[in-house]
Amino acid sequence: MPPLAQLLDTLEAFHGEQTPGWPVDPYLFLVWWHCGYPASDAACAKGWQSLQSRIGVEPDRLLAANPAKLALALQPGGMVPELRAMRLQGIAERVQKEFGGDLRAGLNGMSLAQVRAALKKFPNIADPGADRILLFGGISPVAAVPSNCPHVLVRIRIGRELENYGRTYSEAQRIIAAEVPATLDARSRAYLLLKQHGQQLCKRTNPKCGACPVAADCAFVAGKMRGRPAPVK
Repeated sequence: MPPLAQLLDTLEAFHGEQTPGWPVDPYLFLVWWHCGYPASDAACAKGWQSLQSRIGVEPDRLLAANPAKLALALQPGGMVPELRAMRLQGIAERVQKEFGGDLRAGLNGMSLAQVRAALKKFPNIADPGADRILLFGGISPVAAVPSNCPHVLVRIRIGRELENYGRTYSEAQRIIAAEVPATLDARSRAYLLLKQHGQQLCKRTNPKCGACPVAADCAFVAGKMRGRPAPVK
């Protein structure tokens, strides 16, 4: 099995260099994340663009906005715009009251555990979301894993996902922590390449193994060739 560094080089040669399609500032990411539902890069981008042009994304603008108008601005991002509007105003209020209107500055001086706990108090932010903010916000080079495709690394290395999402995510995180240098650039690159590969080829169901540039080194593909397809749980 080639080292992960080699696999990532192969993925980059195939998919190209990747850059984040979302704001990397912690507060702006929280806003962007609630601009679409179901949350996806495409849905969040549509809602984000509409919100920026109609309302603005700063805490004071969100708090001053009429809830109905805020929901209308979020409609291009998908379902439940009224709920997302309410949550955005809750985020803005917390950032104003607890962090003086500047979440990044407010997190400075906290321990990593304290930052993680503070982030997880925001709606819809669990460990994967906190990891993403920590990494791309430049707070800590944690071993973040794309929340919608933790199976990619696990399939490549051991052939199939584990019995539940949490175990699969933890195993992917363990592999990254062990093999990717603990720098922001290296781990951001790994995250983005694995995310792109999971979205384009190594899909949760019906993966396109025939087009995969790392198929020759993938335990999932090897299992299928032996006549024992790795089940997707």
